Amino acid sequence: MRKIAIFAAALAVAALAGLSPAKAQAVSAQAVPEVVAHVSISKQTMTVIVDGMGVYVWPVSTARRGYVTPKGTFKVQSMHKMTYSRLFNNAPMPFTIFYDGHYGIHGTTDMAKLGQPASAGCVRLHPDNARFLFELVQKRGPAKLQVQVEG
Repeated sequence: MRKIAIFAAALAVAALAGLSPAKAQAVSAQAVPEVVAHVSISKQTMTVIVDGMGVYVWPVSTARRGYVTPKGTFKVQSMHKMTYSRLFNNAPMPFTIFYDGHYGIHGTTDMAKLGQPASAGCVRLHPDNARFLFELVQKRGPAKLQVQVEG
């Protein structure tokens, strides 16, 4: 049922844009990600949307003063169950999903700072939430995740 609704919406948008139904179907297959990780820098939260439904809202830490968390819409570049920051004293970064160069979503050992700016630019999560998101994206496929970061 959801796929029919998405296709109908894509056809309506396509009609407004002057696209043929065949092109609209191609656009609908690409335009609707299965999983969205929506990061609000101002609220210091991540809302995870699965199949169009906002399912999880978690506290995060984004860039502290003097650093920046890039804003925009991104795709997964790579995923690592465990990696260490070469830029910041080999800091552990469990369940990392890189989306913009060296910027990524990952678990943190500094859980007391979740909900406030504390990182050097990455999006930090509680390790349990990072693992859940990592495994969800691994199961669905990295191409199915869209990372959205807004101010």
